[in-house]
Amino acid sequence: MSTNSSVSSPRIFYGWFVVAGTFAVTFVGFGCAYSFSAFLLPLQHDFAASRGSISLVFSIAGFLYFGLGVITGPLADRFGSKLLAVVGMILTGVGLGVASIAQSLIQVYAAYGFGVGLGIGCSYVPAVGAVQRWFLRRRGFASGLAVSGIGVGTLVVPPLALLLIDTLGWRQTYLVLGIFAIVVGAGMAFLIEDDPQSRGLGADGDPPSAGQAAAAAGVPISQAITSRRFVGLYAACFICSFGLFVPFVHLVPYALDHGVAQSAAVLLVGAIGVGSTAGRFLLGGLADRLGRPLSFLLMFVGMGLSFVMWLFAMSLWPLAAFALVYGVFYGGFVALAPAIVIDYFGGRHASSLIGILYTSVAFGTLIGPSAAGFVFDVSHSYTLPILLSVGAYVIATAILAVTSRVSIPH
Repeated sequence: MSTNSSVSSPRIFYGWFVVAGTFAVTFVGFGCAYSFSAFLLPLQHDFAASRGSISLVFSIAGFLYFGLGVITGPLADRFGSKLLAVVGMILTGVGLGVASIAQSLIQVYAAYGFGVGLGIGCSYVPAVGAVQRWFLRRRGFASGLAVSGIGVGTLVVPPLALLLIDTLGWRQTYLVLGIFAIVVGAGMAFLIEDDPQSRGLGADGDPPSAGQAAAAAGVPISQAITSRRFVGLYAACFICSFGLFVPFVHLVPYALDHGVAQSAAVLLVGAIGVGSTAGRFLLGGLADRLGRPLSFLLMFVGMGLSFVMWLFAMSLWPLAAFALVYGVFYGGFVALAPAIVIDYFGGRHASSLIGILYTSVAFGTLIGPSAAGFVFDVSHSYTLPILLSVGAYVIATAILAVTSRVSIPH
């Protein structure tokens, strides 16, 4: 079939296939990464290590998969998002596979921390950046749908990993997840394409127009990153990131410390996934109508308030309520961040700008979960890390409100 004929009567806008490919990449990559809480205690037992030392494995991976966006974003803008996403999923699989044969904690750092970190770092920003170019009116919804793979992966993979660990052991479980990442993640990544112009289309499946072309062009990177809005976005994301991933690593151990059964405790990470999925689906579309800048600000407020809930949660159901509420606002945060960047600065350098912004999250991810673990090792309590996280959200919200000049509708 010729290109002209396929463009003249498209049955399904190809942008939704790009969303599907990105959904799979985020499902596989972050599902495997966020299953780390299921491995924390087995790794701590086998390697006779402290909780802070084990938590550092996740922090290294998180630092890399957010920090590498500053490199992989520009590479995707130059060489194409599909190539980076496929390579990233293969690296994720290899990292998990090598972690399965690690004989020391240092080898786990290298295999999981660097392998999974490099893999997600190569695939995440390029895939999410590609989605932004395919949509304009429905950008919030499409972005939310694409990254809802993170929420669904958080819901599905940790309980599955726990089941496999109980049946096969943690080593074989890492091997199974590694094969899954290569087969499903890399396979689905082939659906990703860079922009609708490659198929003779405009954003949202509309005919190409001069207005869309101007919006896609955007501003130069140097002008964007020195603007008041970008500096505010960067600072707010940097500060909030110190608490952002603490629940993914420490909620299960926290629940176990408070007498929750392990089978129920691991489901709390899945509850974050349920809330996150709902947040990405519902809040992404709602933000398209309410206004994405205001909606993004409300995500910071919601995440901070949810940590206050955690402070007083001492049993299963209050912890489940925290996990769901936190997941909703965390999911909205992840869905809207890329869309906000493209709304402000255009789509030409989408992956580059998103990658630069995500370096802010990288440093907090490196420090936050491991610092919480080391504080627990000393104090045998998570109260101080939770309180510090609440303070971080308050400061981040204030910065974002001032620099983005969001107006509250009356």
